[in-house]
Amino acid sequence: MSGHSKWHNIQGRKNAQDAKRGKIFQKISRDLYQAAKTGDPDPANNPQLRLVIDKAHAANMPKKNIQRAIEKATGAGGAKFEEVTYEGYGPGGVAVMVFALTDNKNRAAAAVRSAFTHSGGSLGASGSVSYMFDRKGLIEILRDGLDKSEDDMLMDALDAGAEDMKATDDKFQIFTAPSDMTSVRDALQEQGYELDTAEVTMIPQNTTVVPSDKVSQYKHLIDELTDNDDVADIYEAGVIEDDDDAE
Repeated sequence: MSGHSKWHNIQGRKNAQDAKRGKIFQKISRDLYQAAKTGDPDPANNPQLRLVIDKAHAANMPKKNIQRAIEKATGAGGAKFEEVTYEGYGPGGVAVMVFALTDNKNRAAAAVRSAFTHSGGSLGASGSVSYMFDRKGLIEILRDGLDKSEDDMLMDALDAGAEDMKATDDKFQIFTAPSDMTSVRDALQEQGYELDTAEVTMIPQNTTVVPSDKVSQYKHLIDELTDNDDVADIYEAGVIEDDDDAE
């Protein structure tokens, strides 16, 4: 029995690691798609695409996954992918936006609706929650090994054309107008900064604490959406407080 238990524990840890790796790959795939869609699909002529490809390699993402994401953006391989946004409320009334890249809109819509329903949420009409989010450029710089005070970093960010900055224990988050993200990114790179993230995203204007009795349902919603191959990104306004869940 002890041998079986040990195998079960190892397998459980492996499954958790695989799930985490899958979520990382999903986000990188979305970033690859956006970089190739909005710029040159040749990384030699697209600094943003090179940045994301480097991140993909660092995460040990298979080359075929990288190529597939770029092909989605360029239409190579015959499949035509469309961008679709879904809006709704998760458990506890938390606003959630889902960005999908799919070659079958009916399949994607049914799966997203099912995820909301299974978790006690509800999918809404277009515009039902998007007004609660602001479209912003987001650039993140890791603080590890960076000898910069918050004041100096803020000045460099503002000089580069950023609108605002937020500092956490492990990184600087720099916010820009969507149209300025590329120029701010390039200016910071020219100053020698190594960027961890550079993207246009949706930032919630306000966050909602998920009720403690709804946390499990809320996690289930996010996990089910994340596991959906059609889903490229999830924008959520929910905050889970005192989360000691080790799942």
